[in-house]
Amino acid sequence: MPRIALITTGGTIASRADSATGHVTAQLRGEALRTGLHDPLDGFDLVVDDFMTTGSYALTLGDAFRLARRISSHLADPAVDGVVVTHGTDTMEESAYMADLLVESDKPVVFTGAQRAADAPDSDGPRNIADAVRVAGAPGTCGLGTLLCFEQEFHAARDVTKSHTSRVDTFVSGEHGKLGEVDGDTVIVHRRPNLAGTISTDRVEEDVEIVKLGIGTTDRSIRLAAAAGVKGIVIEGFGRGNATPPVTAAAIELVGQGIPVVMTSRCQRGRVKPIYGNGGGRTLAEGGVIFAGDLSAQKARILLSVLLGSGMPMAEIRRQVERFGM
Repeated sequence: MPRIALITTGGTIASRADSATGHVTAQLRGEALRTGLHDPLDGFDLVVDDFMTTGSYALTLGDAFRLARRISSHLADPAVDGVVVTHGTDTMEESAYMADLLVESDKPVVFTGAQRAADAPDSDGPRNIADAVRVAGAPGTCGLGTLLCFEQEFHAARDVTKSHTSRVDTFVSGEHGKLGEVDGDTVIVHRRPNLAGTISTDRVEEDVEIVKLGIGTTDRSIRLAAAAGVKGIVIEGFGRGNATPPVTAAAIELVGQGIPVVMTSRCQRGRVKPIYGNGGGRTLAEGGVIFAGDLSAQKARILLSVLLGSGMPMAEIRRQVERFGM
């Protein structure tokens, strides 16, 4: 009988509406989530761990780091065969990617949640938990890295993103596609991801900011961040990895001051690559800005926070970002 640790963190899956205020807030503890399952999950031994009860929009990079540590501590127990984490959908992909970078065990780690609150008549939470438990207990999911299971599909933490604010089929993996699906009590693996490995660190650097560009974006935000002592910047730029002229100039200055700047694209598909001159991506790369392949800005920020926390020098940070961005 597979033993699965169920780590609960709050989110919509644990939320109810307050009849007086109408506010939907995370309230349910792990045992309530387990007893609320419609599926008895015969053949599985669930061990509940109440990690926290909050909306994922309120989590910090430090919280995600501590969650990854908690996952690793469960997996270090020989009696535990896998871990399921219930989490709010707003930042689930980021916490999952943090775990993917830090958890060294090959045992399955599966994040899940809900788009509809626990007291909604058609809440998707109970089914998602049951599916995630089956994925975590399936022998074929060992060694796939951290996964995200939602609406009968599971995805690689590196690739997946929330694509819709409210629909239950919100999580997609773009060009990479899902890893597999859950059909009743059957777990089907369609493909295996290319895993770049894990990173060893005792801390993460929380002072990393994302700057998103639009037409005519000035250098105000990036310079204010630098003046405030930011330790790293991720730019969500245009197309292949381009920026406005003021942002390009500021980014190169920051690199010269020893602050790593990582370039990603606001496009939903494709990779950044330094091609354009006259202040574009080629100019940025020549100035020392690091290009993050097809990582999204939020995933690149998670990666940079881990690399900075490990104390790596700039040259090694560059090498690792380029490796994980492949």
